Amino acid sequence: MGTITKALSLLNHFSASRSEIGLTEFRNLSGQDKATVHRHLTELTANGFLEQNPDTKGYRLGPAILRLAAVRERLFPARRLVAPLVEQLAGELGELVHVSLREGNHLSPLYHHDALIHGTRVYFDEAELLPLHATASGLAMLAFGPIDLLPKLLKTKLKPSTGYTITDTELLKQTVEQVRNDGIAFIDQGFEEHVSSFASPIFGDLPEAVGTIAVAAPTVRMTDELKAKIRISLPIAATEVTEKLGGVVPVDLRRIWRDAA
Repeated sequence: MGTITKALSLLNHFSASRSEIGLTEFRNLSGQDKATVHRHLTELTANGFLEQNPDTKGYRLGPAILRLAAVRERLFPARRLVAPLVEQLAGELGELVHVSLREGNHLSPLYHHDALIHGTRVYFDEAELLPLHATASGLAMLAFGPIDLLPKLLKTKLKPSTGYTITDTELLKQTVEQVRNDGIAFIDQGFEEHVSSFASPIFGDLPEAVGTIAVAAPTVRMTDELKAKIRISLPIAATEVTEKLGGVVPVDLRRIWRDAA
């Protein structure tokens, strides 16, 4: 990684459960030496991407993040556009629905909603990047995203999130090809144990996916009846989200979805 990438990658360690991180923890999380991490933190703080707690000396996200997020949403109001569609689908299915956009070799959550119908629910961390090989969203992105995305990923070590994560390169290629044929991805406990999910790609103004819309549910609730319902509803929602974002679903994929309905 380049110097800028290494510095910015430190921001990805923040999450809802990790709102403040100290120098030593940053060093352990990043695997970089202490002097380098300290230099990156100093630069990020000077530019407003981080701020330092004067009492604990820990670092937290700074005001520049809020400013840039507000500018992005005002100019490209993706979150506001997809929110009603996500909430509608979550209400229809009674399960967690989320939309994510590609960020390099990961997916970055954009918006999620849980209808809160059931006592047992899927935990979703909106700050957590989703790996491409371990999630239904990732498989859908690998199948319908940029053509060089899968070859690049196969050159890296596929890390397991659970005992069910696909880490074999040949199996991953076969699975992605199956997703292309089906037009929808399904994975059972690949990212989190006892959670299964479906995902369909969403598109921008190019014939390659820019993100995904997914449904996640506890595996014990993922019955054949629910699976059939998701397979019908999810492509419809993916088409609506794509259109809201100003994109078009490729003709071949629309045909697959239509034939499967």
